[in-house]
Amino acid sequence: MKSKAVIISVFLVFFCMYVPSAFSSGIKWYSYEEGTARGKYEKKNVFINFYANWCGYCKKMDNDTFKDDNIIAYLNENFVSVKVNSDKERKIAAAYYVRGLPVSWFLAKDGEKISSLPGYVPPKMMINILRYIKEGKYKEMTFNEFMKSL
Repeated sequence: MKSKAVIISVFLVFFCMYVPSAFSSGIKWYSYEEGTARGKYEKKNVFINFYANWCGYCKKMDNDTFKDDNIIAYLNENFVSVKVNSDKERKIAAAYYVRGLPVSWFLAKDGEKISSLPGYVPPKMMINILRYIKEGKYKEMTFNEFMKSL
């Protein structure tokens, strides 16, 4: 019995050391070009976050929303995540009509624009928005209707 516990303990230590969790290293961010191509190839929706280094609410999203374990795991599993510095990549920001920051965009699996999401979004709201997009509910109901159905 004691040897079985030792074997299990060794296995758990090995597992924890060598098998990273879905959120251990944070959100896997891609460049715009790589992320949009990967989304089409993997047939996943794309989440694009536009930010600037000087933007206070962008930093708040990075420190709160994008550090939340549930958000990290959900984005890494269900979306291809793209981060775009709107000051450095002005043409991309202009193509998405970025006028204020932060702003996020959702793209369908084929690369078509679904919708934008302006401003800071706290983790509890973001997870519901991600589910709304991932499950394709935006095609059949409003977000308020989706929230009432939960």
